Amino acid sequence: MSTDIPLHRPTPITSEKRRGTFERDTDVKRTIRLLEQGKEVLISAFYSDGLTLLRALKVHLDRTMPNDSFEEQRAHREAYHRMSNFIVIEVVNHALAVKKAPSIGWFAKLYPETEDFLLTFPQVQGLNSAWQWYKNGIVIPVLRNKVHPYYGTYFPTRFDHLKLFDNWLKRYEGPKKTAIDVGIGSGVLSLQMVQSGFQKVFGTDTNPNAIIGLKESMGDTKLSRKIELDYAPYFGKFNKPTELIVFNPPWLPSSQKLENIDEAMYYNEDLFPTFFAKAKEALLPDGKLVLIFSNLAKITHLIDTHPIEQELEKGGRFQLEKCLKKKVRKASEETKRDQHWREDEEVELWILTHKEYVAPE
Repeated sequence: MSTDIPLHRPTPITSEKRRGTFERDTDVKRTIRLLEQGKEVLISAFYSDGLTLLRALKVHLDRTMPNDSFEEQRAHREAYHRMSNFIVIEVVNHALAVKKAPSIGWFAKLYPETEDFLLTFPQVQGLNSAWQWYKNGIVIPVLRNKVHPYYGTYFPTRFDHLKLFDNWLKRYEGPKKTAIDVGIGSGVLSLQMVQSGFQKVFGTDTNPNAIIGLKESMGDTKLSRKIELDYAPYFGKFNKPTELIVFNPPWLPSSQKLENIDEAMYYNEDLFPTFFAKAKEALLPDGKLVLIFSNLAKITHLIDTHPIEQELEKGGRFQLEKCLKKKVRKASEETKRDQHWREDEEVELWILTHKEYVAPE
């Protein structure tokens, strides 16, 4: 696809350094010791050998690391992520060079300039899943049509917050000339607003794949004239004040440097203060600022202060019109990870107006 936006994709491994190999008869304990030492291991025979090694790695970490509290679960995931990414697999002629491997269209689509390279096994797993989602589409309960998320683009897997927003949209009686969706992702909130009758939605995102994917999926359809996109942070080039600003920010504070899709999951300390300062200028005097959030970080003790509450108390820019809350669905009984905190989790819809705005009687 022709674009001047820098595409995000897994960085191919091109080094010729020596690395171990893993097949079904290889010593698993010895291989895990190599991973602990930060040494690469090549899956060389069957695709399923990579799955076998990942399962063995998880068993090893379950046995050697605590995995009960939210913090322990995060540390466990980080250890798994670090070690599993030393497992690599080869791509030759845009196909995996092992037996009984899935066909993944992203290889040709994302790497048109080279046919042969290596990737980590988890990256290939991610590409495989992303290809299925992209090719087959995903049903979102609040939308009429499926979404086809581009590789590396966040899309919702839980829908309580979308239903909360949908219910609010159905009761919204304000003007529907324009709206801005900050962090558009796979476009779900924007599509909800178009369905609800908004004439024009402006969407921004710092993830290039979100913009590339939406431009590709909309093509030259009527929808492409209703949703305008900009690869930029916050409000980008859309500097004309609007009636409605919608922001579904990350729900958890970051513990490390953010990049790409992580920015959809974790926020840094500058995100909310900068957003609210810019939103003050981007919102019409009688406009509404809608934020979709969760109490997840508070009930898991990752933060002491809710960032939206903090803005209302100290920012001096906005006032609360309404805050709607909805209990999330219980975690699946098939989920092995301890999620007892889910019993207290709520999604939140914050509707704010300018501090000085007085609603007409």
